[in-house]
Amino acid sequence: MEINELEGAIEGILFASGEAVSAKRIAAVLAVDEELVFDAAAHLADRLLYDRRGIRLVRLDKKLQLCSAPEYSDVIRQTLETRKPPKLTSVALEVLGIVAYFQPVTRAYIDDIRGTDSSYTVGVLAERGLIEPCGTLDAPGRPVLLRTTDNFLRTFGLSSLEELPELPQKGADDAEQIKLQESISALMDEGGASGGEDPERS
Repeated sequence: MEINELEGAIEGILFASGEAVSAKRIAAVLAVDEELVFDAAAHLADRLLYDRRGIRLVRLDKKLQLCSAPEYSDVIRQTLETRKPPKLTSVALEVLGIVAYFQPVTRAYIDDIRGTDSSYTVGVLAERGLIEPCGTLDAPGRPVLLRTTDNFLRTFGLSSLEELPELPQKGADDAEQIKLQESISALMDEGGASGGEDPERS
């Protein structure tokens, strides 16, 4: 399959889907290597960016998705009459940071690090699609494990969790008490979470 034909097929698949699609699935359908799909997708993403098109192709770990270009978010929102989501609060950032860096985690683990109840904030982040359940812990009560979602990667402009900023230096005895705000603030600066969150309660 020619590269232009492959790019066209990928663009059509992602446009029709409207959701993230695994590169493995695309590769299987098109009978090509998965890495070739990623290479073609990267080339298509570069062309869309260079031509200042209204859509962007983003990689979300092992998945690909088409989304609107961030520079046109205001006019898209006005045209579709959608309300701009409120930005992440410091509390939401802190909880989201704990999940992002230590996932999978339980809510009790988050509460232990923060020293306060986080049930409201966890609920809001889950409602916004930034975190999700991913099983249960093999412990009394079978507490739910939480992880970040593809929407988390997309919101912060990341291709994978490996692109998260490094945590601040910490001592061996206070690993669970470190401050995550610096790293999450850096993440906000780099990715710009314009698709932010509701006001939170501590």
